[in-house]
Amino acid sequence: MKTALPPPASMTAEHIDSFTDEADVQALAEAAIAAVLDGGGFGWVKPPTAAVVEQYYRGVPLVPERELIVGRMDGVIYGAAQLQKPSRNNEAQSFAVHLMHHFVAPYARGHGLARLILRKAEERARALGFHILNLDVRETQTGAVSLYKAEGFVPWGTHPAYARVKGRIIRGLFFYKVLK
Repeated sequence: MKTALPPPASMTAEHIDSFTDEADVQALAEAAIAAVLDGGGFGWVKPPTAAVVEQYYRGVPLVPERELIVGRMDGVIYGAAQLQKPSRNNEAQSFAVHLMHHFVAPYARGHGLARLILRKAEERARALGFHILNLDVRETQTGAVSLYKAEGFVPWGTHPAYARVKGRIIRGLFFYKVLK
């Protein structure tokens, strides 16, 4: 695993419609695998191979209901998040979008990249016309929970049997934020 990165000269977050640089896909897959190994979400407890993760991320921009936001430090992708739009037949909840798979590689944390990605995701959700941003997270992801609370997300519920990691049942925490 990589050691912590020095403070970056530049940090950006952007919406990705497609990948034009193979190095971006590889960097995103590496960061995702590192985050999973560090106890991050995605539903993965053990990360698949780099080839599988790369294939997954190449496909995300092709899914009409998904929006991919990536975070870069000095031009290299170290984190991401996805917006999951409601299905087209869900008119009753068409005003709300769900934040998923929000992460920063453990060796790139501590510089504010997760917050930058989150704010870009909120900006993108607003631009798409959504009024509510929902998310859920394992209670063990304390850094993420602190970030969401600090950024104005409101906790609304707990699922007592949200995930099973290494044979242990973990609670899930649910949040929302009004965007408009």
